[in-house]
Amino acid sequence: MLYRKYGNSLHTVVPHFDHRALSEISYRRDRVASLPLTELEEAYEKVREAKIEGKTEGPVQSEAEAALTKQLESQVQSLLDGLQDDELLVVENVQGVDYPKLRDRKEGIIVEGENRLYFHWSVDPPIRLGLYRRRAP
Repeated sequence: MLYRKYGNSLHTVVPHFDHRALSEISYRRDRVASLPLTELEEAYEKVREAKIEGKTEGPVQSEAEAALTKQLESQVQSLLDGLQDDELLVVENVQGVDYPKLRDRKEGIIVEGENRLYFHWSVDPPIRLGLYRRRAP
């Protein structure tokens, strides 16, 4: 399961990466489970941290941006699919500190004698997910 910190507890969330939204990288609480932060600290140990990064490019801005959000979501899903029963993922980016944002760079190119824009999309900073495993009793 994927968790995110809200106050003094962690709640399960689902990724909501939408290139049309103002905040393209967001998470929705699904209210399936919650966990006090103290329980995470006592019962789980951080095994590793995964950084989700991606880059896309293309001649159509919305298509290149949509491809990036799909790429990021698929990387998160593959981590979730690989979790064992005693493991969980925690979103470690903090709003207002190091929260990921999609960035674009435009490049002027010439196609068949006409000026066109070519778009390069990336996420900065990367999405950071902590992999936690339940400690042995």
